[in-house]
Amino acid sequence: MREDGNHPEAIRCKAWAGRFSRYACLWAVCLLLFPAGTEAQCPPWENMFYHGERVDYDIFFKWGLIMPKAGLASFHVNKTTYRQNPAWQYRLLFRTVGVIDKIYRMRDTITTYLTPEYAVLFSSKRTNEDNYFLVDELTFMPDPTGKQSRVRSHRYTPTATKIDTLLVAEGCLYDLMAVGMYLRSIDWERLKTGDELPFQVAMGRDIIHASFRYTGQAVVKPNENLVYRARHFYIDIYDDAFTQSKEAAEIWVGDDDNHLPIRVRAKLKIGAAEVYFKEAQNLQYPLSCRIVIPPRK
Repeated sequence: MREDGNHPEAIRCKAWAGRFSRYACLWAVCLLLFPAGTEAQCPPWENMFYHGERVDYDIFFKWGLIMPKAGLASFHVNKTTYRQNPAWQYRLLFRTVGVIDKIYRMRDTITTYLTPEYAVLFSSKRTNEDNYFLVDELTFMPDPTGKQSRVRSHRYTPTATKIDTLLVAEGCLYDLMAVGMYLRSIDWERLKTGDELPFQVAMGRDIIHASFRYTGQAVVKPNENLVYRARHFYIDIYDDAFTQSKEAAEIWVGDDDNHLPIRVRAKLKIGAAEVYFKEAQNLQYPLSCRIVIPPRK
């Protein structure tokens, strides 16, 4: 395939790449992992961060029978300060690789700051997509009534402001990095097959409505010698970027105390994004959901 911008294959791939950055990175990757801050936004979870934790994922784009490796995602957790106060920093580094990187280069960073009690203070996404730069900032604000979630959404390029608005929602409102934390905090023993767990996400000038739907225990088998015990959820997302709202994505979460996502699959208008657990460092608990099968002699 020629890699010039006038070739139909390149044009289709570039059109997909924009969707991939916008949704595969923002949804499939960010469904991997954090909570919003005030009581109206949901109470903080306990013991969910571990200083020095790092989790890496491989990302693939599936288009028919073709499934090239499209990117790498790395999540980091560290103790730090925010405005001179103790805080947690949770960061996602994402980059394209291989042929996708040659067609449409992406380098995205999402950083979330939280209080020591895991309440979100500030979230930013810095996008570098084929030399186009964009910053999305979410500032979580206390609500005087204690009944609503309030978030200032500020989107800008180096030369212009694109969005500057206040998002207000009843009940919990999450940033992109908060959704997976919600999922990771769930007590498995309280779930029944078919249970639905709704959530709302602040994105740009919109509040996107979605829900997790629990289907029970499952296994993920990356190869003949490796199996992960998992819990399976469908994700119903009500947004035009997906081919359908019901079962727009699904996620397999490791069935041990870490509750790490092992696999994520998100349907796109063209193909699907597939995210697979690669490796982890400095986890709080042993990765006991991982089962290595000895090779046959």
